[in-house]
Amino acid sequence: MTSPTLTQPAVVDAESTLMFAEASEGGAAVERFLTHNKDALARLSVRLKANPPRSVTTVARGSSDHAATFGKYLIETLTGVPTSTAAMSVSSIYAAPVVAKDSLCIAISQSGRSPDLLATVEAHRKAGAYVVALVNDETSPLAALADELLPLCAGPEKSVAATKSYIASLAGLAAIAAGWSGDEALQDGLRGLPEQLKAAFALDWTPALPLLTDARNLFVIGRGYGFAVAQEGALKLKETCALHAEAFSSAEVKHGPMAIINDGFPILAFATSDTAGDGVREAAQEFAARGAKVLLANPAGAIATTQHLPALLSHPALEPILQIQSFYRLANSLSVARGLDPDSPPHLNKVTKTV
Repeated sequence: MTSPTLTQPAVVDAESTLMFAEASEGGAAVERFLTHNKDALARLSVRLKANPPRSVTTVARGSSDHAATFGKYLIETLTGVPTSTAAMSVSSIYAAPVVAKDSLCIAISQSGRSPDLLATVEAHRKAGAYVVALVNDETSPLAALADELLPLCAGPEKSVAATKSYIASLAGLAAIAAGWSGDEALQDGLRGLPEQLKAAFALDWTPALPLLTDARNLFVIGRGYGFAVAQEGALKLKETCALHAEAFSSAEVKHGPMAIINDGFPILAFATSDTAGDGVREAAQEFAARGAKVLLANPAGAIATTQHLPALLSHPALEPILQIQSFYRLANSLSVARGLDPDSPPHLNKVTKTV
């Protein structure tokens, strides 16, 4: 595979991009979401406790699907209810019937307009699912399909790369899971999340730039709650930086992909402060022992064999949200350093409609 041709760095200040401005609003977006949806979230919590669904199905594409991965870990760890991602082609291409009686369908989207997403949500609703929509566009067809609408309240997002809407989606899923399960520690953490996000955006991850500016390939590693932001990080590096990045669980990477790691191979790892993070930290040290150059976001502190990226300590389920907030600033700077425009990646549109 040939790597993309990178131009000389454009004469542009990384802090002047739309991506920078929109990512910086992550904390404000979460604050708006939690305030605007306070009553709806309380109503939804009462319903889910009184009539627990037998299963949960998420419906999403792109960054929103990575948010769905985060929701899966939260819902399953806090409630035990099986949660899976809908294969949209089942409804949109094959028009096959779905079994969804007494289930919960959570649809996540910035635009709420992709035909395959709408067909899947409609099929689940007709089959008896209760539909909750996390969507930024309140006038969208998805919003109209919802039994309970939770607007993301991220505001206009003009950069092709979704940032603040993704952060709001993560916070929204955490709020749903916290209310449903009655997890007071997570609820307390959510109340402090907007201010922590502002602090996370101010953290300096630019020491990672020398390793990544000329990189051709990269692994992005996470586990548990943190796997979703590893997926999102890999997507953003492809999307805004023309850098081939692939996300793995710190366990899954040992089942084959580890074989291609050699001296100088770059790895970005997101660790949380819980036992899932222990696995990421152990993997990071193993990668470093094999010669890899490891960038480790770790709220537990620096590890001698890796390059430390500062990360805030919080509830373990919220630490990935803080880390992706810090990462977005890095991705924006890296895109500019590689001579690209993070706001307008080639071949991409802000609203992608697939069937």
